[in-house]
Amino acid sequence: MTASPLPDAQNTLAQRPFAQRLTGRTLALNTRLCLGLDPRADAYNGHAELRTHTLEVLHRCAGLVACVKPQLAFYEALGVSGMELLEEVCAAARALELPIILDAKRGDIGSTAAAYARAWLSGRHAGAALTVNPFLGFETLLPFVEEARQHGGAVFVLVKTSNPGQADLQGGGVSERVAEELTRLGRLELGAADGTGLSSVGAVVGATHPQELADWRRRLPHAPLLLPGLGAQGARPEDLAGAFLPGGTGAVVSASRGIQYAAGLDVAAAVQAAQGFRDGLNAALERATQN
Repeated sequence: MTASPLPDAQNTLAQRPFAQRLTGRTLALNTRLCLGLDPRADAYNGHAELRTHTLEVLHRCAGLVACVKPQLAFYEALGVSGMELLEEVCAAARALELPIILDAKRGDIGSTAAAYARAWLSGRHAGAALTVNPFLGFETLLPFVEEARQHGGAVFVLVKTSNPGQADLQGGGVSERVAEELTRLGRLELGAADGTGLSSVGAVVGATHPQELADWRRRLPHAPLLLPGLGAQGARPEDLAGAFLPGGTGAVVSASRGIQYAAGLDVAAAVQAAQGFRDGLNAALERATQN
């Protein structure tokens, strides 16, 4: 089950930009689902069981999903063994040709931002995507954007998160300002104000805001969208069609607990949950195209 770590991901999947790989897998497998892997220590009888279950869920669900999203906090909380498992998960995902979104929500200034960017977007993580926090100022995004572009990866910048408390700081036009900056960066990358296609600058928009998704899609025409909140946070597949571009591309919807722990540690139930989410998203898009 364990995949051998690769010394430098640039030699494999990073040869094509992240957005292209994500779109290609979406269309090839007809899936818009992102598999969140958040191993919770209190669900297991020791690290060996945690490791085995996490990797088995990844392998068994791989054919149903467009990408995988490890939440770094859960691996960091496990100490050294957790970080070793994170590298094992990433190596397995690369072997399975699964695009990787490292959910770290990093953000800082100057040389610290540059160090974070090098740590998670180059070397063995070249070609991956990283979630990024923009609330220290737009200039702090540049080290992440530049590192991602150089190595075929991407960033997903927080715009409108899935939690209820997001309105404390993201209301009052703040999210809209972030979206404007991401659109500017995307257009610069694509080379023309009216350029088409997806850039390396993506956005996090919570699936828990279904009535707003079409508007965010319009505001972010070049941004791949990451929509967290499916399942345990209450978002429903049937409400999310507005986030997608014509042809059903441009967005992935993430479910973590709702898959990995759909029925305790039952891996068959995790696979069934992933299939249900995948099919629900596809059905929603099919209904939208018929209306």
